Amino acid sequence: MNHYPLWKNLIIVGMLVLGLVYTLPNFYGESPAVQVMPLRSHLKVDAALLKRVEDALKSAQISTEVLSQDATAIKARFSDIDTQGKAKDILQAQLGDDYIVALNLLPRSPHWLTSLNALPMYLGLDLRGGVHFMLQVDMKHVLDKALDTATSDFRVTLREQNIPYAGVSREGNSLSVKFRGAETRSKGLSELSSSNRGMDFNDSDSSKDFLLTAKFKLQEEQVIQKAAVQQNLTTLRNRVNELGVSEPVIQQQGADRIIVQLPGMQDTTRAEAILGRTATLQVRMVEAHTHPDARDYSPEKIEAAKRGIIPAGTELLYSRRDGRDEPLLLSKQVVFTGENLTGADASIDQQNSGSVVSVKLDAKGGIAMKNATREGVKRRMAVVLIEKGVAEILTAPTIQSELSNRFQITGMRSTEEANDLALLMRAGALAAPMEIVEKRTVGPSLGAENIARGFHSTQIGFVAIAIFMIVYYLVFGGVSVLSLGANLLLLVALLSMLQATLTLPGMAAIALTLGMAIDSNVLINERIREELRNGIPPQTAINAGYDNAFATILDSNITTLIVGIALFMFGSGPIRGFAVVLCLGIMTSMFSSVLVSRAMVNLIYGRKVRLAKVSIG
Repeated sequence: MNHYPLWKNLIIVGMLVLGLVYTLPNFYGESPAVQVMPLRSHLKVDAALLKRVEDALKSAQISTEVLSQDATAIKARFSDIDTQGKAKDILQAQLGDDYIVALNLLPRSPHWLTSLNALPMYLGLDLRGGVHFMLQVDMKHVLDKALDTATSDFRVTLREQNIPYAGVSREGNSLSVKFRGAETRSKGLSELSSSNRGMDFNDSDSSKDFLLTAKFKLQEEQVIQKAAVQQNLTTLRNRVNELGVSEPVIQQQGADRIIVQLPGMQDTTRAEAILGRTATLQVRMVEAHTHPDARDYSPEKIEAAKRGIIPAGTELLYSRRDGRDEPLLLSKQVVFTGENLTGADASIDQQNSGSVVSVKLDAKGGIAMKNATREGVKRRMAVVLIEKGVAEILTAPTIQSELSNRFQITGMRSTEEANDLALLMRAGALAAPMEIVEKRTVGPSLGAENIARGFHSTQIGFVAIAIFMIVYYLVFGGVSVLSLGANLLLLVALLSMLQATLTLPGMAAIALTLGMAIDSNVLINERIREELRNGIPPQTAINAGYDNAFATILDSNITTLIVGIALFMFGSGPIRGFAVVLCLGIMTSMFSSVLVSRAMVNLIYGRKVRLAKVSIG
């Protein structure tokens, strides 16, 4: 009656062992560390960079606890803060401005745990300290820019199609095109509507002019605004990487706001300067290069430029090509800038089975591109990103034909390379200005105090519950306390496995989960007591108590789970963090209060055929 089959016992034990393994990393603490990340797109995190870091530290006689490499950075862990500071200075001096050398904290978990991907939970801003920004995107500027671009595009389209018009003007959120006759207006409507499918067109007449009015569809406005927010998010992520912050939070809140949280960052002035910084994207013609696949092949000019003999109006830069740095002599004259870029998207080249980047320019950029490429077929053109005064060549493709405001960059070796190029072209600058509407700083001492208070409150609550349950329910109370401990173990393990960020609301949800979990055991124990009072034998009473209480436990937990899901769906920020921990806690409490406690009761009383009484108070 009160026996679990072997397979069920093994599952319960296996779950508890797994929970213990993935909870352990949270008890080892963190070590001061330095992480090295490339700042330029052509630089990679590889074994060569790991060797450079190792050699630099060895030459300075600085020993590391652990030196490791992952997909994004080289990380060196040290025994104390002083060594960490010295290592940062040495590495920054050795590696130069092409790499970000940032201070960090890394878990002390032993290798056997990390090899199982057992990692500690991340600590949120309120527990670790740092800075919090709420930025609001200027959506009016986004639509204004889109309308200005459409105005220029209208003029170019009508001019290229030789359709006479009297003028294009903007009136509020709509564009008005004047024609001298109904026939030309009809032709203009046909051309403009085919190239601007996101706009609604209406015609009207005045005393002198035949008017055509265009306005963005509501869905198109939402697409434009969403794209602007996404580009700003991408740009902010790129810039936050330079800060070297461990586990930053950069997420959209609502339709037009972005939350940026930088745990461990205390210098708000530097953070503001980097988040608001403007990068410049330029496209310039290549005057000389060393690859015989296009015009202007001139290794002699390149060699002279390397010796310092650089022709007037040109600049020597390097591009990453086929795994090596290729020197290019670029004209200082700019064909167009990132201001003229209205779109850059990676896609699959169906004809050549490769990847391409489709670029769209505004009218001004399209005219400049057409003029530059008319006589520049088989020449190379470089896309240059200038940030912090340092120019970096993203790509330097060969011009295959005359281009205008829409063209493709081909020759991408992989979809990933095409996506990276499109991202860098789009993320050179913010799509729309942003205003900081909220800023706050949480000191590290306050974060440590919050951790201590949260831990102590949970500890005190657990001890108080344990004393009450053991006093009131004796052995069954002890079983309830052990199952409550299993619940806490499994909850922390789940949060660690999901790499969730623990915040103060999350700690509050853990404390609430403990209180809710013990309710289930109270229900079970009271049902067993009730069966015993009715004169039912102990073994039958235990079985009936667990079976009859299960329906009530399930109902109460499902109703709470519904509330948790609603909080997650409609809440944001700390509320969602609270909801995640609450929902996970409900699932672990169901497992521990029913299955784990029943397994322990079976172990204590289930093997006794003739059971006279049970210790339940």
